[in-house]
Amino acid sequence: MLTVKNLTLRPLLREVNFSVERGEILTLMGPSGSGKSSLFAWMVGALSTDFHAQGELWLDDERLDARPVEKRGIGILFQDALLFDHFSVGQNLMLALPAHVRTARREQVEQALASAGMEGFYASDPATLSGGERARISLLRALLAQPQALLLDEPFSRLDKKLRETFRTWVFGQVHALNIPVVLVTHDEDDIPADGRVIQLAGWQ
Repeated sequence: MLTVKNLTLRPLLREVNFSVERGEILTLMGPSGSGKSSLFAWMVGALSTDFHAQGELWLDDERLDARPVEKRGIGILFQDALLFDHFSVGQNLMLALPAHVRTARREQVEQALASAGMEGFYASDPATLSGGERARISLLRALLAQPQALLLDEPFSRLDKKLRETFRTWVFGQVHALNIPVVLVTHDEDDIPADGRVIQLAGWQ
């Protein structure tokens, strides 16, 4: 379970409290400037020093908020793919594999590509990919890092409607299979998983 306890993020948010079970996708909604991105930055350990934060972040029985970014085990997927264009698709994905994965690294990346319907893309130049392909690679990179929790920061917003529906279904299937807690930020009610919980950030301002 991923838990935020008594977080005050001055000057944006106060007394933020929520928990997300493993296998659950919790949706946070709010207008631009309501603190969604800053909340995520605090959760991953990359909050700007312009903000003052007080509160606790827990994953199961481990407290994370005092740990550096790389020790938190929290992945994040942004609306922009943010791929390294001077590396191939496969090299981009290889960078995500944890250091303890020492064998069959190429095979794991190839399997991930096949799972996303992108078999044979290992040597491809990221600049040649479509928006939907870049989005899939970005998610695969986040998942190959073996996160214990995942944050989705409006990951569907730059896709057209048809592609958005297809990619959203695929993303939800991937994260459910991992059985990790997931927090989704979106402006679009269509992005909310069926029967999923929704929290409005306005209640914390």
